[in-house]
Amino acid sequence: MNKIQSARNIGGYVPMVDGPEKVSGRARYTADILQPGMLTGRIFRSPYSHGEILDVDISQALRLPGVKAIVTGADCDKTFGVLPIARSEYPLARDKVRYRGEPVAAIVAVDDATARKALSLIKLNIRELPACYTVEAATAAGAVQIHKRKPGNIERDIIFEIGDVESGFKEADLVREATSNCAEVCQNQMEMHAAIADYDALRDRLTVHASTQVPYYVHLMLAQILDMDMSRIRVIRPQVGGGFGARSEALNIELIAALLARKIGGCVRMVTSREETFITHRGRPETDIRLKIGMRKDGRITAVECECDQRGGAHSGYGTVTILYSGSMLYAIYDLHNVKYTGRRVLTNTPPCGAMRGHGTVDIRFAFENLLDQMARELELDPFAVRRANYLSAPTFTDNDLMVNSYGLPECIDWVERESGWKARRGKLAKGKGLGMACSHYVSGASNPVNASGDPHATVKIKLDFDGSLAVLSGAAEIGQGSSTMLAQAVCEVLGLDLSRIRVIASDSDLVPKDTGAYSSRITFIVGNAAIAAAQNLKGILIAAAARKLEAKPDEIECLGELYRVGAQDKGITFDEVAAEALKGGGAITATGHYSTIPESRGGNKYRGAAIGASMGYSYSAQVVEVSVDEGTGVVTVDKVWVAHDCGRALNRLTVEGQVQGSVWMGMGQAMSEETGYHDGLMLTGNMLDYRVPTIQDSPPIEVGIIESNDPHGPFGAKEAGEGSLAAFLPALTNAIADAIGIRFNDLPVTPDRVFAAIEKSRR
Repeated sequence: MNKIQSARNIGGYVPMVDGPEKVSGRARYTADILQPGMLTGRIFRSPYSHGEILDVDISQALRLPGVKAIVTGADCDKTFGVLPIARSEYPLARDKVRYRGEPVAAIVAVDDATARKALSLIKLNIRELPACYTVEAATAAGAVQIHKRKPGNIERDIIFEIGDVESGFKEADLVREATSNCAEVCQNQMEMHAAIADYDALRDRLTVHASTQVPYYVHLMLAQILDMDMSRIRVIRPQVGGGFGARSEALNIELIAALLARKIGGCVRMVTSREETFITHRGRPETDIRLKIGMRKDGRITAVECECDQRGGAHSGYGTVTILYSGSMLYAIYDLHNVKYTGRRVLTNTPPCGAMRGHGTVDIRFAFENLLDQMARELELDPFAVRRANYLSAPTFTDNDLMVNSYGLPECIDWVERESGWKARRGKLAKGKGLGMACSHYVSGASNPVNASGDPHATVKIKLDFDGSLAVLSGAAEIGQGSSTMLAQAVCEVLGLDLSRIRVIASDSDLVPKDTGAYSSRITFIVGNAAIAAAQNLKGILIAAAARKLEAKPDEIECLGELYRVGAQDKGITFDEVAAEALKGGGAITATGHYSTIPESRGGNKYRGAAIGASMGYSYSAQVVEVSVDEGTGVVTVDKVWVAHDCGRALNRLTVEGQVQGSVWMGMGQAMSEETGYHDGLMLTGNMLDYRVPTIQDSPPIEVGIIESNDPHGPFGAKEAGEGSLAAFLPALTNAIADAIGIRFNDLPVTPDRVFAAIEKSRR
């Protein structure tokens, strides 16, 4: 009988396999790549928010010594976008510009100074059109249409009702309604967008290095934009300094660099400034929410009605999916049966929004948990009791056909209630201090691929060669979340080997199998399962080789990691001996593992778009936040956060704790200080001074409780850990402020000036 002896790779505190390179400075990011003959690219951006392009005069710029080439919208008539149904954007604007900062032309020159000087010589002749910067302006009668095929500037609208909402409200003892506004926010990742494109004219081959979460989607869009066969394109993802969703689609910088490289038949390096990275955007849209909840006096929710408007910016991006997520993910956290949702994603003359961390769920969850807390107070119910009255019972399917097989929310709630001392401390803190709680959840990968191609959702290969080391080949994008470490752990756990034997190669389309990338927290669940399958297949080959060597039957072989034997009395043979036997006659061995989500997880047909939100598993989180409010200044200080996260099983406790803390910290930024600001379409906050992110000085102690519900389909029981805790912080904060000073905030961010104004208004 085969036995897998744990190599203690799963469930411990495992250092990141790429950690030494990062902490020593040896890690190479896209902007670090320099080579002889490399030229510099720069983008000329529209100074107008909306208008018809009459002419782009590049004649003076072309005459400047050192300028090698210029491309404009005339050089590319093909659109790009992550979703096949929503490709409205050109790499360089053609016919029209739709937001300030949209790329219009791009220059390649011998150095950056020359490229910048050439930018000042380009002249854009335009017929200005009225611009719409808000949802109200864009949807008003007579508003100028931003895209021909989008009447009323509605990118996507959706309405569904499941159950009987009217009857549900009649059953309620309390019905309350609230409106919320959540400001638009940006990822502001550490590394600015960068791309290097090298075109080999002799071979008609293109190599692109890009700071991306989705090398395959970049590959796909390069082929489409350049009208090149995919076999002639190579995409390499160096180290990536954070993504958070901004890089979960191909960006214009990668495509523009490629257009320039092909035009000159050489190598072009493009690195955006911090302001340009902000303008490229793909952050969370400004969201207006009207929410109505019915509740019985025991805390049971009887009905929910939600209207959601999102300001999506000038192009679709992930927008059509985001507005669907906001509706579908009302479910899968509480037991809801009467729900009506109306959503509108609106096009505006501002930079395009995208799929920021917690994609589609964060703002809705803020409004929901905030109103739930208000209603609990009115009914004199403990907020924990209200959540407990609405638990799901797993395994189950929600009314909109989301498959929930593991549900650790009860344990999360118990943990934060206990560790925060909620029962003993709430209502007994000093003046100006308060406690608030809230819950959240997220998907563990989308069960339906963005670009369906019929192949498996994930493929992993493991190569064993003469040196006895194992190379794990995967296209999964390591962007700092620890996915390469997880892959190494999974393979080592199945084979019982030490991590030192494993190398993970996950960066080069010439070497690794296709993977759709790092988005929707899919890698651990989907790619992790593929890695386990590959390791099991390799183990079968090794056991067969050991059986030959030991003159035994395969089912008699006992695998103890570095030792293979027949029974306890057998001295056995080493892994290296088994590997040598396996390589005889055939050389290097490659074992392959695949994984695709099961059909049951792919969502039903209750309404158009119902498949969005379908996942193999859902993570759950509960938080308690303690705050101090200075009523003289309006400054809110977060004293401490207790957060419990149901990750199914913690494959690497070090990574899980770090991801959960990062989620809380990012939620704190959105809740307390972050918001993009515009004046006539000009972004005013495209820098680190005007866009205020929390620093380590602002960060409170964050106590993490890891809850393990062991999902039956997850790799070793694991689910996602990097997004589900973000959304709970926002309402936990406002609930804590309400507890501290008796004022409830429905709009974000809760900045000191807004708090002070609310206190003054309350006093008057």
